[in-house]
Amino acid sequence: MLRSARWQLRSPRNLAPSCLRPSHPSRRGYAAVTELSSFPKVGEQLHGFTLKRVKQVPELELTALQLQHDKTGADYLHIARDDSNNVFSIGFKTNPPDDTGVPHILEHTTLCGSEKYPVRDPFFKMLPRSLSNFMNAFTSADHTTYPFATTNAQDFKNLMSVYLDATLHPLLNENDFTQEGWRIGPENPLAAQAEDAESAKRLVFKGVVYNEMKGQMSDASYLYYIRFQDHLFPAINNSGGDPQKITDLTWEQLRQFHRDHYHPSNAKLLTYGNMPLSEHLKEIDARLSGFNKISVDHDIKKPISLDGPKHATVPGPLDPLVPTDRQHKTSVTWLMGDTSDVVENFSLGILSNLLMDGYGSPLYRNLIESGLGADFSPNTGYDSAGQLGVFSVGLNAVKEVDVPKVREAIAKTFLEARKNGFDKIKVDGILHQLELSLKHKTAHFGMGIMQRLKPGWFNGVDPMDALAWQETVNAFQEKYAKGDYLESLLDKYLLNDRTLTFTMEPSDTYSQELVDEESKRLTEKILETTKKFPSEQEAQKYLEQRELELLEVQEKARNQDLSCLPTVHVKDIPREKERKSLRHSDLGDVKVQWREVPTNGLTYFRAIHNLQNLPDELREMVPLFTSALMRLGTRNKTMEQLEELIKLKTGGISVSYSSSPSPLSLNTFNEGLSFSGYALDRNIPDMYELLRTIIIETDFDGPDVEKNLREILQSSASGAINSIAESGHSFARTFAEAGLTPIGRLNEQTSGLTQVKFTTGLASRPLTESLSDVVDKLKAIQAFAISNSTQLRVALNCGSESSTSNQEALRHFLDSLPSNPSNPSASPKTQYPRNSKSFFPLPYQVYYSAKAISTVPYADASGAPLEILAQLLTHKHLHHEIREKGGAYGGGAYSRSLGGVFGMYSYRDPNPQNTIKIMTGAGEWARDRLWTAQDLEEAKLSVFQGYDAPQGVSQEGNRLFLSGITDDMLQTRRERLLDVTADDVQRVADQFLVQRASESNVAILGEKKDWADPKNGWEIRDLGMAEKIEEISQ
Repeated sequence: MLRSARWQLRSPRNLAPSCLRPSHPSRRGYAAVTELSSFPKVGEQLHGFTLKRVKQVPELELTALQLQHDKTGADYLHIARDDSNNVFSIGFKTNPPDDTGVPHILEHTTLCGSEKYPVRDPFFKMLPRSLSNFMNAFTSADHTTYPFATTNAQDFKNLMSVYLDATLHPLLNENDFTQEGWRIGPENPLAAQAEDAESAKRLVFKGVVYNEMKGQMSDASYLYYIRFQDHLFPAINNSGGDPQKITDLTWEQLRQFHRDHYHPSNAKLLTYGNMPLSEHLKEIDARLSGFNKISVDHDIKKPISLDGPKHATVPGPLDPLVPTDRQHKTSVTWLMGDTSDVVENFSLGILSNLLMDGYGSPLYRNLIESGLGADFSPNTGYDSAGQLGVFSVGLNAVKEVDVPKVREAIAKTFLEARKNGFDKIKVDGILHQLELSLKHKTAHFGMGIMQRLKPGWFNGVDPMDALAWQETVNAFQEKYAKGDYLESLLDKYLLNDRTLTFTMEPSDTYSQELVDEESKRLTEKILETTKKFPSEQEAQKYLEQRELELLEVQEKARNQDLSCLPTVHVKDIPREKERKSLRHSDLGDVKVQWREVPTNGLTYFRAIHNLQNLPDELREMVPLFTSALMRLGTRNKTMEQLEELIKLKTGGISVSYSSSPSPLSLNTFNEGLSFSGYALDRNIPDMYELLRTIIIETDFDGPDVEKNLREILQSSASGAINSIAESGHSFARTFAEAGLTPIGRLNEQTSGLTQVKFTTGLASRPLTESLSDVVDKLKAIQAFAISNSTQLRVALNCGSESSTSNQEALRHFLDSLPSNPSNPSASPKTQYPRNSKSFFPLPYQVYYSAKAISTVPYADASGAPLEILAQLLTHKHLHHEIREKGGAYGGGAYSRSLGGVFGMYSYRDPNPQNTIKIMTGAGEWARDRLWTAQDLEEAKLSVFQGYDAPQGVSQEGNRLFLSGITDDMLQTRRERLLDVTADDVQRVADQFLVQRASESNVAILGEKKDWADPKNGWEIRDLGMAEKIEEISQ
């Protein structure tokens, strides 16, 4: 999986990272697990490691130990904490030598088999043999990481063994390189064997990473970011790989890169949780001791020197969802200080937050509210992932004439901030958020802390300093108390002209140039191969034969003996799940669910106000309504003032659309508005007052309401095409499901392609055309958004000591709400197709597809075998056919147990026609297969990874509150899943996927080709940009 650390960590809003939010602290456990007396002393040796340093961090209830492997020099950080969700990670510094994507392709191929586990693709084979709640691998800009998390001790040992062998002793077979990296082969090798299948014999570039990166490059935000990195960090090549360069990589170069970089001397290992350090050290030392220490490349790449203003402009694709005169992206960048200075680094994060977080921030007002652009550019924010911090500010959807004005507006904003300073209430609000982040309990603290520490650790930041959270905050507060501290950082870093201005300008020919370049490169590569053979026909025959040989290898792997792989067992899964005690009460007409549990002095609030007979014309407005509540302000308070209070008094509040089907019937559902927030117990009355103010008093009659609504709409439209490129399979699934069930229809209207089309249509409405009709509908929604009535239900999670005060605060809140809201009147419903094939033309280099069919409600006995069937199809058939053979980045099956839908999908897929054929035949394949006990064992393990995943206290009770699934229903479902037989799987495969195949819906997103034609049964659906896409393609 490609992950650019800078891409992931660029957001200016992450001052209180989730990784620093403790999960499930226990004072007694904290003392036992983290007690210094249970560890060796500094300087002592244990199982081949020497303990270098120890640090206790009381505010995070952990003890960190930094060790070094004596023989190889491998760095090792162990974080002891009373948390059963244990984490392991091994990572390597992998500065990419070029743009061929060798670190990324190596990440894929290391997981395709190793010396101890010589099966094909043990990583994917382990997914259904584990109870892990996280397994993955990440290629970042300059390092590669392999992490997992699990609560099961045996599972931890199993996965650590597989991960260590995969990274240190991979087989790196040539056919794994050609499968995962790149190759040339016939488009459809099996069809190519037919006499008249000339089109199937057409040679094309193939490879999982090759297609993944073609899809990634279709995301204009990613493209902007990576081209920006090319200019700011030319010393760091594209670790993910540029498709134009990937085809230069050779198998031998891949193997050499592994020899040079995947060595213990270049490794950083991390373990986290409550498992004993000694056991970890024994296992890891046994794996590392076979190596000797070597000299490795620890070079920390630096950005270019900015000793004056520098400018760079590159071409990019047109965005068909953005106005044609707003196609530029531009940003200005400054280099900051050394990120190893953790106090200044922290302070710069606060400065970034003050400058750009929220609608009232100075950069938002002067750049977006002023109309210069629709949204911040992808690189905007303070990036501390490298040795030097980087601060960037930019905009998307900028007019060409306004590009220089963006730079001027940024400079003006900084000067104004220096002159006026920063209000103490804003800084206090940020520090309050940090206080809450230390109290808020999450289930994935360990994984979060690993992801936060690794980038800096590889770039010279001391992980011990990075963990010293309270020390850092105290040091900041000391500097801040002296006055003028944050303002002085503006002087030090930003009030100068040592900048890089990076602009991407639209090119009408960009997409066609990509096509032409690939065609030319393919011709050249084919010619290189042809020169090695007596004739062109011999070369073609060789490439066809090689493709068939790879298919044979892939086919043999389907039934490969996996007995060498470790596994946990279904017998390890408890038949009965521990139940969380809930209490229910009534406050007048409002039903309240209570979960009383230690929460570190926090109260978590959630409420749903049911809406009945909501007409489509208002439902499609709900996403805009919820955004407007957090943008417009009231008659008495600006949004800036409200944002200040939200940060100062709460951990955040939100309003969103909610819908849920009944567990008993697919035709019964609830929809409404969901309200949530959390705060310190003492601030709960303030949180309620803020919620009431925002819901009821938001001013839809203000003089700037239409202007602000256009900002929201244009920002959504600006990011829409890239959101689809990133999650196209989700959009395809949502549309395929829309015509199958009532809940599918609601989801498509509020979050699918229908909502994208609706939003971009409003965003493109000319300034001369009023939004008064939109405002009227938003006011209509506000009139019935919330009430003190039977339509409202509430859930509170809090400590028992605060129950009484919480009840009184809630009663006061309810008394302040209207008791007789107006109800909307029903109108004709939008109908979505059923038994159809829908194609959405979009300007992408790869495709996204989905096929879905309606099944049964949650309580139906067939639901359990359908869940097992989805896992079996994914791991035993679709992954093999769609990803390994077909070259798509991803593909699988899913069963929405509550939604009553079974579906299949593909992601970044070069050959959707073949994929749909595979999906169409999947039912018969599953019905006719003789499923073994091991097959069922693995599928059940996969299912229970989700059912038994750890849960934060803020989420406890949500299942019943949101969907109506009782503990008894869940227990019945659990027993049915554990008891599923092969006959059950074959029965539901036949009943739903074979007998009812004609009732399914198909949706595909991607470039329009001749096969997607109404003559072939396809309905072509336009998102309102058909003309623009046609212009781009021409």
